[in-house]
Amino acid sequence: MSMSPSRLDSLDWASLERQLDQDGYAIVRSLLLAKTCDQLSALYQQTEPFRSQVIMARHGFGRGEYKYFRYPLPTPVERFRGALYPRLVALANRWYERMNLPERFPPSHAEFLQRCHATGQLRPTPLLLQYGAQDYNCLHQDLYGESVFPLQVAILLSEPGQDFSGGEFVLTEQRPRMQSRPHVLDLTKGDAVIFAVNQRPVKGVRGDYRVTMRHGVSRLHSGKRHTLGIIFHDAT
Repeated sequence: MSMSPSRLDSLDWASLERQLDQDGYAIVRSLLLAKTCDQLSALYQQTEPFRSQVIMARHGFGRGEYKYFRYPLPTPVERFRGALYPRLVALANRWYERMNLPERFPPSHAEFLQRCHATGQLRPTPLLLQYGAQDYNCLHQDLYGESVFPLQVAILLSEPGQDFSGGEFVLTEQRPRMQSRPHVLDLTKGDAVIFAVNQRPVKGVRGDYRVTMRHGVSRLHSGKRHTLGIIFHDAT
């Protein structure tokens, strides 16, 4: 199973940053090969790689389920998490500066994890999600403690129209004194979306203001859908 950093090197990160600044998300097409997607999806049936399983309906999160990986993470997930972070950290720091938030993020993911662990956030947060017919994920934010990295990544591991129907990835942004604006993203197998975890800055007439983002998945009509979620902060 391979997630090559060279694939990340070939991306136009300046363009992705512009898209993130503009919309709060950016899509990376064909980040993973179909074979890698299938290998990751197959992990869901195993027990050993995971620390816990969540049945969404039991908690009012929607319908469907997901599993959090345990430490040590599977090697490709660990490498991918560590390789993505330094490509996003400059944007994360710029966002926090624009929002007048005091925290600044260190250059390496290992250093950031040390910060998380020092505040008691010790549990890994990368996860695999599985949806079946009629399943959905309510709009939410992946906030797991005091330390929060403001960007995360979701990678679709299944093919719309073949493996499942329905089940679109949905983002909403709550703008001050305005109604929420939805984004429904057209993803295919192997595509990744980088998006804001919680808040992002938006330029207004009187300077930057904060927009609150949430994400979820619309109801599946048929089939089965798997997603890999890469969250950079750990959980309490």
